[in-house]
Formats: sequence, C-alpha cells, structure tokens
Amino acid sequence: MSGLDHEQQFMAGIEALQWEAGDVQATVQALDDWLDRLSALLLAGPLRWPGLQDGHALAAAAQAVHARLQQDVTDWHGRRQDLGATQALAELLGHSAIFLVFGKFNAGKSSLCNFVADRFAARGHAVEYFCIEAGRMVALPGARLQEGSTETTATLQGVRLGRKLVLFDTPGLHSATPQNAALTQRFTDSADAVLWLTSSASPGQVQELDELARELHRGKPLQPVLTRSDFFEEDEVAGEIVRVLRNKTPGNRALQEADVRQRGRDKLAQLGVPPALLLAPVSVSVYAARAPQPTAQALGAAGFDRLWTALQQIVGQAQSYKQRKAAEIVLHHAEECVLQSLERGAAPLLAALQQAIAAERAGLAGRQAALITQVWRSVIPALPELLERHAESGDARAVCAQAQCLLEAAFAQAAPRALAGYGGAAALAAPLQLGENARYERIGEGRAAVIDPTPLHAALEQAIHAWLSESAAQALQPCQLALDALEASLQKLQADLDARRAALATIKARLRSSTQPAH
Repeated sequence: MSGLDHEQQFMAGIEALQWEAGDVQATVQALDDWLDRLSALLLAGPLRWPGLQDGHALAAAAQAVHARLQQDVTDWHGRRQDLGATQALAELLGHSAIFLVFGKFNAGKSSLCNFVADRFAARGHAVEYFCIEAGRMVALPGARLQEGSTETTATLQGVRLGRKLVLFDTPGLHSATPQNAALTQRFTDSADAVLWLTSSASPGQVQELDELARELHRGKPLQPVLTRSDFFEEDEVAGEIVRVLRNKTPGNRALQEADVRQRGRDKLAQLGVPPALLLAPVSVSVYAARAPQPTAQALGAAGFDRLWTALQQIVGQAQSYKQRKAAEIVLHHAEECVLQSLERGAAPLLAALQQAIAAERAGLAGRQAALITQVWRSVIPALPELLERHAESGDARAVCAQAQCLLEAAFAQAAPRALAGYGGAAALAAPLQLGENARYERIGEGRAAVIDPTPLHAALEQAIHAWLSESAAQALQPCQLALDALEASLQKLQADLDARRAALATIKARLRSSTQPAH
C-alpha cells in the first residue's frame, strides 16, 4: 500500500469515528465519594495516644501526622476544584480526538504538526490553528505553529484537522520557564492519546520517560516518534559539491527504534509500568518529506506511511479513553494527587512513628531496671542502721514497717523520672511480707549473748527485691498500655488506608474494563 493510501485511510478513519464521551457520571460520583470518605477518616484524627503526655516524643510525632493529614486533605480538595479547567477543555473539544504532541524543546513538535496539517489540507480537510487562553480557543495569528513559540510563552497552541482530530503542541518537557512546564501538565489530562516526539539526534532520553510513565499509568495510548530522522551528505550537482538532505537508512532507523523501545521498556519496568504499554516507535523526517508536490514515494521514504499506520492502530484505544475521560481525570487526581501525596508525606511519618513505638517499647525494660536499681541503692544502705536500732528489742515487724516507709519514699522520688512522658500515678505492690523465720538470731546465753541481724537482713533484701520488681512492673504497665493504644490506632489507620487504596483500584478496574476498545 502506498504512502498516500495509508494517509487517506487514516484521515478517512478519523472522520468516520464518533468521538463521544461515555456516560461515566456514576464513576465520577463514586470517585468523589471515595475522596470524601478518605478525607473524613483522616480529619477525624485517627491516631490515639491515651496515657501519653503532650510533651512525649511519640505524642508529638502523632500530632505531626495529624497536622500533615489535615493539610493534605485541604490541598486535595483545592486541587479537585482546579480540575475544572481540564474538564472544560475536554468538553470544549468533546467531539474530537485530542492528540497531545509531547516532547522536549527542539524535538520538532511544531514542524510535525504543521506538516500533518498541510497533508490534511492537501486532502481537502479544513485546518484551523488556535491557542488556548483562559480556557477558550482563540484563533492563532499567522495560521501556522511557530517552532519555539511554546517554549517562550505560557501558551498551549494547536491545530484542528478536519472535524474530528486536534493536535496540541505543548510547551516542552524541559521548557525554559516553570509556567510552561506547569501548563503542559495541567492540560495533559485533556488528551486522548499522546505522541512522544524525540529527536533522532539523541532519541529516547531516559529522563523524559519519567514524565511519560505518568501518561502510561493513566492508560492512554502513547506513540513514540523519532523526528528528524535524516542527515546531510555531500553530493555533486551541476559540477558543484552541495549538501543534500537524505533520509536515514531503514537499517539505521530500525536500530534506533529498537534501542529506544528497549531502553524505554527497561525504564518503564523500573517505574512499575507494564513495559508492553510502550508502542513500537516510528521514525519520520518532515524535511525529507516536504516538497511542493509530495509523492507517495517521498512520503513513504520519510516514514509517514508507517506513522499513519501507527496512528490508525491507536485510534481505537484513544476512542476508548475518550469515552471514560471525564472519570479518568478525577481518577488521575485520586491516584497522582491523593495517593502519591500520602506516599510522599504521611507514609514516611507513619513508618517513623512505628519505629519510634518499637524503640520506646524496648526502652521500657531499661526504665524498669533503672527504677529498681535507683530505689535499691537508696534503701539497702539504710538497712544496717535500721536493724541496729531495733536489735535490742528484736522487733522484726518494726524493722519491716520502717523499711516499707523507706521503700515507698524512695520509689515516689524515682518513679517520675522513670515514667516521664506518661500520665497517671504509679501503682505499688502489696506491703513487704517477711516469712516466719525472718527474725534476729540470738547467739549465746546471758550477758554474753550476741544479737545477729544477718538472717533478718537477708530476708529483708529478698522481700525488698520482690517488692521492687512487682512495683516497677505495675508502674510500667500503663506505659505498655499507652503504647499498645497508639500502635493499635496506627495499625488501624494503615489498614483503613489499604482498604481505601483497594477501593480505588476496584473503581479503576471497573472503569477501564467497561470501555475496552473493540478488537
């Protein structure tokens, strides 16, 4: 089939299609309901930390999570309102296929658009150049797209080809002005398919694929086009050496296309995008094809027969996307604005909070041991004097009672430090209990008798250690419960977020399965 035949088939096919939006209002409502439920969950303050004082590091971390979530929700709803500009543009061109011509500066976007427009005009189709200003289509002075103009002005320009096809020539991926880069992203959602233009001088730059992965995640057909697939060589014309523009050889083009496709698939795999979504690249040379009266042979040699065939193949996919576009725009907001902001912002905070809880749990054992040691060192040195005081009377109960007073006083002094950051008073164990054999031992008879406190001292040490261990454990138990409560609320939040992600995936699957192109 000749180049002109491919061209005619593509244009006729485009004109014959019914580019109508599908009825996806129920899906749009489901997506808005999804966002509302997620927002309500996060604004309710899902983390709980009873038993932790506000000054505790964990309480501060939980409060930081809440603050971040509340800020995110406000941002999500603001950006949801901003989708109106994209939706208005999509509705403005609702009866046309919108192909976004995407590429970095000097990728040849305007040249390709102008040439394709010339071919439509040559076939008798109406051609109308325009730009978008304040969401409206405005006729473009000069009736041509000027190369570089979208790089120096915050303008989205395009051309309507016939009744059913629109090409948008966007600011490049590496635009010189931040406004232009933002403009490109703002209107990307309005497109039904994307043509990725990359110069054959340096084709398929990997950094560009980071931007293109976003479009592939959105389920749009994406066609790589290697532009400027030509070279100059010297030739003799009328006895003079001149530079003549030639098409790159089929072999050279095939090698470049295979390289772009392989590196593109590898990069998309790294980005978590199915590599098969990247369509087979095609190479074209606008300059080689351009002539006062282009022939089928010239167009074919310049690669345009392959381009028309490739575009014809993605038309069905573009039509499918257009049918669900109104819902896709809202879905992209949910995935790229909402979920990605959670992954970038809240998720690291939640992971850090989980690690901090684990570290705090590990530290409680050290707090308990430190509390026992501090009280022990305060009380045990006082026992010899206490035992000596009651040795003559042999009153072990009095010794035990006074030891209990010393313990409680020392514990009350040490506990606040051990329980710093936690609320509530420390609970104490039952009073010291000595066995029946815990008493002074009388050695000898009469005036030569000696009172030995060693057995009672040993019994007291044993009883004090048991009391300290139980009291310290009881004092730290509310700390464990406080950590349990915070961790439980954290795990519930993570489970709720997983459920919200799954719910969105279900909405997405239903949306895309209901508008599959016919085969």
